[in-house]
Amino acid sequence: MKYLALIGALVTSLILAPLAVAQQEVYPPKLGDIMTAIQLRHIKLWFAGKLGNWDLAAYEVGQIREGLGDAAQLYREIPVEFVTNTADPIEAIRDAIAAKDRAKFADAYSDLNQTCNACHQVIGRGFIVIQVPTGSPFTDQSFAPRP
Repeated sequence: MKYLALIGALVTSLILAPLAVAQQEVYPPKLGDIMTAIQLRHIKLWFAGKLGNWDLAAYEVGQIREGLGDAAQLYREIPVEFVTNTADPIEAIRDAIAAKDRAKFADAYSDLNQTCNACHQVIGRGFIVIQVPTGSPFTDQSFAPRP
């Protein structure tokens, strides 16, 4: 009987332990961490579009859009209009991807860079200047489209 009670207590604790963990406070990622992830995706976006890997480019621009939305939602000190200003360049990038047009892609990418830099200026982070990447830090990833 003692063993059944012990087993019952053990099973109960195993069931309740995940609930206790789920009730713990969740801390949001730091804004700098979100922006660093966006920057890495921004680099990948460039190389995917430059090489015509439109599936990867579409994926990365979607991830950038989500990351910017997360940043705006979690950090209210970011002027929302500057995050929403990225909507037009992101849509232009999506249009260029759909058209598989590298020239339009490059123009839209440049517009996105300018929009990011304008936001950085307004929030006092003008020392963070986004530009077209000159080299890829992702030496372990091919950006060429798969045949």
